[in-house]
Amino acid sequence: MANEHTRATLSVGHRDAALDERLSRGLDEINFPATGTTAADQGALTVKAVDEAGEIVGGLSAWTWGGLLGIEMLWVREDSRGDGWGGELLLAAEEEARRRGCDRACVSSFTFQAPAFYQRHGYVETGRTLGIPGGAEDVHMYKKLA
Repeated sequence: MANEHTRATLSVGHRDAALDERLSRGLDEINFPATGTTAADQGALTVKAVDEAGEIVGGLSAWTWGGLLGIEMLWVREDSRGDGWGGELLLAAEEEARRRGCDRACVSSFTFQAPAFYQRHGYVETGRTLGIPGGAEDVHMYKKLA
């Protein structure tokens, strides 16, 4: 019958790097044709600030894909917050993204983190995910880089 499932066994566990890789390849098989992109359109991006002692002041990690910059994490150590490092990291990432051909960016930030920071840098809210622990929300934002 066409509706019968292939016999398989389910397992639940912690993060499985091999499974993540296989899922990524499987999704690429769908995503690339649907978006007109290829693996060559994907990239990783980091920006790091280091003090005189070699200690990390802050950093940003992101990805680029088909003209889009996706900011995953931005963090500045507590004793350096308010010194402008967050903005420096963000602007450096946006500049590198433009150099790579990106014309737009996206990020999400919990309400107890820094949505106002991103909004001050030109990001606009596009939606929210409710139900974050502690009664918080995840604010999704977008910015045109061009």
